[in-house]
Amino acid sequence: MAVEESEPVIGELEREENLIAAVRHIVKALGPNKTLTSDAKKILADLGTRLSSMSSPSEKEEGKQRGDDGDDHDGGGDDDEEEGVSAIEERLNVIQEKIMKWEEDQSMIWDLGPEEASEYLNAANEARRLIEKLESLHLKKEDQEYKFMQRACSVLQTAMARLEEEFRNLLIQNRQPFEPEYVSFRSSEEDPVDENSIVSIGDESVEESLQRDSVSRAPEEHIIDLVHPAVIPDLRCIANLLFASNYAQECSNAYIIVRRDALDECLFILEMERLSIEDVLKMEWGTLNSKIKRWIWAVKIFVRVYLASERWLSDQIFGEGEPVSLACFVDASKASILQLLNFGEAMSIGPHQPEKLFRVLDMYEVLADLMPDINALYSDEVGSSVKVECHEVLKRLGNCVRATFLEFENAIATNVSSTPFVGGGIHPLARYVMNYLRTLTDYSDILNLLLKDQEDEDAAISLSPDMSPGTEEDSRSQGSPSRVSSMALHFRSIASILESNLEEKCKLYKEVSLQHLFLMNNLHYMAEKVKGSELRLIHGDEWIRKHNWKFQQHAMKYERASWSSILNLLKDEGIHVPGTNSVSKSLLNEKLRSFYLGFEDVYRIQTAWLIPDIQLREDLRISISLKVIQAYRTFVGRHNSHISDRHIKYTADDLEKYLLDFFEGSPKWLQNPHRR
Repeated sequence: MAVEESEPVIGELEREENLIAAVRHIVKALGPNKTLTSDAKKILADLGTRLSSMSSPSEKEEGKQRGDDGDDHDGGGDDDEEEGVSAIEERLNVIQEKIMKWEEDQSMIWDLGPEEASEYLNAANEARRLIEKLESLHLKKEDQEYKFMQRACSVLQTAMARLEEEFRNLLIQNRQPFEPEYVSFRSSEEDPVDENSIVSIGDESVEESLQRDSVSRAPEEHIIDLVHPAVIPDLRCIANLLFASNYAQECSNAYIIVRRDALDECLFILEMERLSIEDVLKMEWGTLNSKIKRWIWAVKIFVRVYLASERWLSDQIFGEGEPVSLACFVDASKASILQLLNFGEAMSIGPHQPEKLFRVLDMYEVLADLMPDINALYSDEVGSSVKVECHEVLKRLGNCVRATFLEFENAIATNVSSTPFVGGGIHPLARYVMNYLRTLTDYSDILNLLLKDQEDEDAAISLSPDMSPGTEEDSRSQGSPSRVSSMALHFRSIASILESNLEEKCKLYKEVSLQHLFLMNNLHYMAEKVKGSELRLIHGDEWIRKHNWKFQQHAMKYERASWSSILNLLKDEGIHVPGTNSVSKSLLNEKLRSFYLGFEDVYRIQTAWLIPDIQLREDLRISISLKVIQAYRTFVGRHNSHISDRHIKYTADDLEKYLLDFFEGSPKWLQNPHRR
């Protein structure tokens, strides 16, 4: 606040105008009167005394100059000066009495009413003005006025100490409670992600845990009253007088301490406890996850509501745009905002575990969104340290996102299984990765920005694990490599890494047919996840068509591996009597018996296998029925005359019904076969 330009406590111009108006009124009232009452004469005499003590500094200088040239003046000058000294003393006595009487009273002046407060302010301002007047006289230590000036300085110091206390008390006693609508928070359930493994949970848990929390945009800057509006004019008057009296530092310190404590309380209410980096790094993921969610919520409220309101309060008291206003705001709020940033810094240097990526992305997103607000709040040089720290933490969070994303890629590539996944269903790794990628599409803009400088796009394409002609066609179909986003390149690479990993995992199965069933399930799952989400825009329709073709190929290979040998039993080769065209009933019955044994064996094994997707499961059953049941029905019908009923163990309808038990993940046996 520029003191020279600030509005004085009692507006000098306004006082002068009022004074002139009052004098004119007195002159008009006197009119042609030749006589006055004794009371009127006394009041006018007092007024004359006051006026004589308020002669301008230039007049006093002239008087002193004439005194220095005393040979040219008679004794009347000494009488005038003596009269002026008396007026100053009387004026000082009045001021001192008004100031010192409150030193014996422990009451807060502003608690007693506006009249007392105004009287005290006027007295303190009179002391300041008297000192300014006496200082302008360039007094010597032996001058009587010099002693008065020393007394006035002592009185003013007492008044300033009292006003500083009153200022602090007004700030504290008139603090407004924090708005309930801004301090309510209900954390959602903790994510059930195991911190030691990215493949430890089932699909439902994975999909639920990887659903992105709603990180809604905070409302635009919302100003609330942190101090009761009625006392703002009083606070402004006290601050103006303290600054005008050269007590700017004391006033600023009092304000900063009170408001710093208030903001600390705000963080406490928002449940933003003070944590060291070590505390954060040692925290269990479940607890840390909840604290991150609360931080994301709290930092928006704190910046856009409480810091914005804090800046407004400072401007109201010290003057909008004044350097002292910004300086007080920065000093009062710096510790609180740095406390919040400290948590962000701790998150950025912690271990780069994949399950933390979404939370770090949320933190990066909200801080990036708040940067314009922070830049506006902490403008000019005085706020630069806060802005620099905010930008630095944002940068570190961005680096953490990149490192964690790359760690996620590495975790997929290095994920090794020692035992096959039971039933050949969708592997937890496939579920986790595809749901992970699907959720990451919500952060497309941020990821593209952060990954852009990390990988050379041409190198990424040339080093991609899946460089089949189909992949090249995918790239061409979506434009030249230079037009493919960094995120798209990484996502395609991850899908290829996952596919390669699944191909390694399928080798753990001893049955070739189960290897193909496993790959069919997982490639179908990947294709469906891409087709039904924003991943389609990243991978493209050609990628989907290619992987549809791949899983269909594995379905055909499964059928061939599982049923070829059984279907061969339903061929006519080997059923004739050697050297003739006659059908051997014994050979025919033996073939049927082998077929039934083979079907029962497949039934026992493959009812335990699993195809989670209902449509895929139904399609494969239909395909098997068209091949196996139709071949059985044709074979039995062709040789019906050579086969007795007692050798027909199952009808075609029986077999078709049994096919409905396949791929349910629950092993069964054919214990009581139907016999005709």
